[in-house]
Amino acid sequence: MNDSKDWVIQLSAQDINDIENGIDAFHASGKTLSNTTQTDFPFARFSDQLKQAQNRLLNGCGFVLFRGLPAKQWSDQQLITAYWGIGVHIGVPVSQNAQAHLLGHVIDQRAQRSGDTRIYQTNRAQPFHSDSCDIVGLLCLRAAKTGGESSVASSAAIHNALLHSDPLSLDTLYGTFMCDRYGEIPEGKLPYYPVRVFNVIDELLVCCGMDPDIRSAQRLEGIKALSEEQVHALDQFQAAAKSVALKMSLQRGDIQLVNNLVAVHARETYVDHSEPEKRRHLIRLWLSAERGRRLPEFLRERWGNIDVGSVRGGIKVPDAVPVAHFSPDES
Repeated sequence: MNDSKDWVIQLSAQDINDIENGIDAFHASGKTLSNTTQTDFPFARFSDQLKQAQNRLLNGCGFVLFRGLPAKQWSDQQLITAYWGIGVHIGVPVSQNAQAHLLGHVIDQRAQRSGDTRIYQTNRAQPFHSDSCDIVGLLCLRAAKTGGESSVASSAAIHNALLHSDPLSLDTLYGTFMCDRYGEIPEGKLPYYPVRVFNVIDELLVCCGMDPDIRSAQRLEGIKALSEEQVHALDQFQAAAKSVALKMSLQRGDIQLVNNLVAVHARETYVDHSEPEKRRHLIRLWLSAERGRRLPEFLRERWGNIDVGSVRGGIKVPDAVPVAHFSPDES
């Protein structure tokens, strides 16, 4: 992947023109982002390229990087609008937290930490993991002063590396673990839910790389302590992911999309700028893919609905109305 770079989709002048026309059509509709579908962003010929990207995500290597939006000329709001338009052509945005945010602001909030604080709200490194949706997207608005590189690793490559080097750990990862809900608890549910990291469904490998949530669940009452074998298996998963990972530095305007079921992603720790307006800031999308693969039954506990062809994934909390905020201050 490092040698080929065919996972990078370099946007042309015609692509940018199509995107601008699609954004103009969205503005003319008078709709808010949260009430739009792909028909509200008519991208002309660029729509065909998005179909190819969707196919690569679902049936190919599992990740793409869009590069070439006019990042210097466009405002943050213009970049986010273009990102949303691209996203709704790939899938359907779903809620990312208990507040039903459809746009996640990945920024060091420098707030007092608690057990429910997510790593993405800090400047700490994020270990390899997957999210509770078919496809996760990241738009870079501003990079860190130093660090913060993004990494992607093939779940199948991790699986087969362990099959060769540590088959006992691989066997353990096919077993059941408990994951932390971080306080985002649907009515009638426990503050944790079961997961198996590796699963074979319809002769396809489905990975639920919930390592950070598994370790965090140890803080919860009623959770059995992880065995030495389980901790070792999770550590080996991280080591294997690191050994096969592709690392990239996202620039302003870059859009990274990753299929959570076939790849895991990570982030290096970073040092931020002292000026608030220069701080590292990425925008996250969680997307449900209509043509996504069939999922293990236990994921109903987290995703709610897992049926192929339906809107699935995300954080389900009663009475929360989905919203898409352009600014973390609104959130």
